Formats: sequence, structure tokens, C-alpha cells
Amino acid sequence: MGMLDGRVAIVTGAGRGLGREFALELARQGAAVVVNDVGVSLSGDNVDDDPAEQVVAEIRELGARAVTAVESVADFQGAARIVARAVSEFGSADILVNNAGIVRDRTLVKMEEDDFDAVIGTHLKGAFNMARHAAPSMKEAGFGRIINITSSAGLRGNFGQTNYGAAKAGIMGMTFVWALELGKYGVTANALAPAGMTRMTSTLSDDGEPVDVPPELDPAMNAPLVAYLASDAAAEVNGQLFGRTDLSYSLFQHPKQIAWMNRDGGWDSESVAEQFDSTLGQHLQPVGMVMPRGFSQDSARS
Repeated sequence: MGMLDGRVAIVTGAGRGLGREFALELARQGAAVVVNDVGVSLSGDNVDDDPAEQVVAEIRELGARAVTAVESVADFQGAARIVARAVSEFGSADILVNNAGIVRDRTLVKMEEDDFDAVIGTHLKGAFNMARHAAPSMKEAGFGRIINITSSAGLRGNFGQTNYGAAKAGIMGMTFVWALELGKYGVTANALAPAGMTRMTSTLSDDGEPVDVPPELDPAMNAPLVAYLASDAAAEVNGQLFGRTDLSYSLFQHPKQIAWMNRDGGWDSESVAEQFDSTLGQHLQPVGMVMPRGFSQDSARS
């Protein structure tokens, strides 16, 4: 028996990469899975293949149940149809993994409005759309697990990713809000900043050539934590932000106050300038992701 026997999961962006690994592991643990993927390129353009069907076939080979849902999460009504498919096919929508996303990397001064809107629409609005339609049935059932996939690009920043970083930081913020709003109904919301070499990160290699995936960058290594967070065992885990570094899982407390400066009577601009360096200035944090060997921030597309 698996830890998710009898549960129904929706995994968005599940046709490839991280989403595929999440879907497969949830199925191994006994969940019926709705595999959502519209089968587009990294930038969100249409392509001809059908990765969702391929993952469904893999899940069925495991002896588990699965169906596809090819609606776009960026469309509010499309998201409703994805949730409805889970309910009509399997009777409920217990677990939601918000993983779908695209990238359109540009530096700020070269990013077009459409680049920004498309990435925000898929990652941030897509996560909202899915949770908005799944949460009522979870609340009514007294059980629900929302696992949002965020990124170090949103927690620390990454060169060339204004749109992606903003979306992933926003997902973190929504996770905290949903944890507060839904926790008393047996519905938890947590977030994971995964690590792994996928289509979305392969373009960051220094020389642009294919790179062998070492164990610490295997996207499958993220899936066990997602399966745990989706289970009954994680009922008391709510509003938390997890990460993965190499072969370790990590827990963030972010954002967190780490320093203060105080002045009797309050502040004026001159006194801030006088005291800043000796107080808050001693604790300034670095920005930027910690990149694995063979990658650099400067190699993001400009």
C-alpha cells in the first residue's frame, strides 16, 4: 500500500521534467493522477507532441490510474475544467501540485510586455486559477493538499528573469495566504523550490551543450518530498517553504527579520544615513541563486 491510496492528484505541467516526476511518484504511492500539460515549448509556443499522454501511459504501466487534461492553467475556465476532470473521472480533487510554467528570459531593458505577461499568466495566475477551483471541494471534503512549485529565482533573484522571479516570489506569498485561509478546514498549502536539470534549466549551461545529469541534479529527487507533503502524515505541515540542495531537503524561513536599528523619537533622512552602515548595513544579504557547477547567472539569455 502507498501513502496516497485512494487520493486523487492533479499535477500541472506534468508532461516533462519535474512535473512528470511528481506525477509518477504520486502514482507509485497510490494516487490517481490527472496529468495536465498543453505540450508547448519552453516559451509557451504550440508544438506537436503530446507529453501528457506519454506520462499517462507510464503511470498505467505502474498499475495506477491516470488521465490527461490539456487545458491551459492560464485560462480561468480552463483551470475549472481541469479540476472538473479530476472529479468526474475519479470522484474528487484531493491534491494539487502547481508546477506548470514557461520561461522567456530577457534582461529588464530588453524584456517585452508580452514576455512578462505570458510568464506571470502561466506561473502566478495559473497557480491561482487552479487553487481557486480546487479549494472549495477540498474545503468541503475536509482534506486537501496544495503544493506550489516556487524557485530560488523568486527567493534570491536570477539574472534575466524579472518575469519568472516575480511569478515565483508571488507563488510563495500566495502559499502563506492559503495556509492561513484553509488550514482550519484540513487543507494545507506548502511550497517547494526544487533543484534539477530539466528543459527549463538546460539553457543555462555555460557552453550550451548537453550536460550529463549528476544525481544531485536529478529532478526525480524532488518527488518524494512532494508525495510526503500530499499525504495524511503531513497534516500539521502548513505554510512552509521547502527547498532542495544537492541530495538534501531544506526548510526556509523567508522573509525573516534579521536586524533592527532604533532611534528615540524616530527618524529623519540624515539620521538614517548616519546610522545605516553601522546597523542594518552590517547584515545585507547577497542576491542571486547559488548555481551548480557548470552553470552561471550570466549565461541566462539576454
